[in-house]
Amino acid sequence: MGNKIATREAYGKALAKLSNLNENVVVLDADLSKSTKTADFKALAPERFINMGIAESNMMGVAAGLSTCGKIPFASTFAMFAAGRAFEQIRNSICYPKLNVKICATHAGLTVGEDGATHQSIEDISLMRSIPNMIVINPADAIETEAAILAVAEYNGPCYVRLGRLAVSVINDNDNYKFEIGKGVTLAQGNDVTIVSTGMMVELALEAKEELAKEGINARVINIHTIKPIDKQLLINAAKETGAIVTVEEHSIIGGLGSGVAEVVTEEYPIPVVKVGIKDTFGESGKPNELLKAYGLTTEAIVEHSKKAILLKK
Repeated sequence: MGNKIATREAYGKALAKLSNLNENVVVLDADLSKSTKTADFKALAPERFINMGIAESNMMGVAAGLSTCGKIPFASTFAMFAAGRAFEQIRNSICYPKLNVKICATHAGLTVGEDGATHQSIEDISLMRSIPNMIVINPADAIETEAAILAVAEYNGPCYVRLGRLAVSVINDNDNYKFEIGKGVTLAQGNDVTIVSTGMMVELALEAKEELAKEGINARVINIHTIKPIDKQLLINAAKETGAIVTVEEHSIIGGLGSGVAEVVTEEYPIPVVKVGIKDTFGESGKPNELLKAYGLTTEAIVEHSKKAILLKK
């Protein structure tokens, strides 16, 4: 695993690339461009950057309007304000007419850290995946983020991309990585249990595989970067071949990756699905790594839940 780079940083760099690649790309920000890193785009294409002020709902409406004129708007703010404050406009003004708007939300999850419960969006995946016509993507590292941003720019329709504040390890190989919307990635093979992870937790899933191997347990590791549409066939194959699944996410276990995986498995090939994530509770202020530990989002927790899932096999 390589350098640590926040996915929001990679987002800024990807937008800078897009400024040259596609003249129809426009970027809107709700007065947070230094934090969301959309300032990288503003520096290169100021005429295609709009600071909407602290008016997130209005920003989504303006983005919707711009998309009807052939523009490709990227609307950015913190996940709490994007998915939360502007939910109605995203639902009614963007997804209902299926307009070509990209909502790229940074500072998602517990790892916002000291900003505390009010800013730790742990419900955003649940909210966004429940809206018809919405694509939901949660990249694991900088390489996957850039690939995802370039892919959603090409895709015609509403997209929600979840990005983080905390610097995370680069786990993908830049030369060989291929991103495809709706397709999961098998990072490691194994037949005893499958660990299905998303976002920054993918790195911990790979670490858990190493720990389990020390005890003779061979875990498969899958990165689900697209929560919706989820890669059903990949999950069904894993269910059939390993007989137990553990899901891992920096999000509430209600309505996120764990729910999405369970929905597929219970209908197609019922096996145990054990969820690692934030229980039905709010976050709190603290350093990111301390919060991850306090809320059970650790390598050790994944190992324990994997053993539990194996015991639940018939």
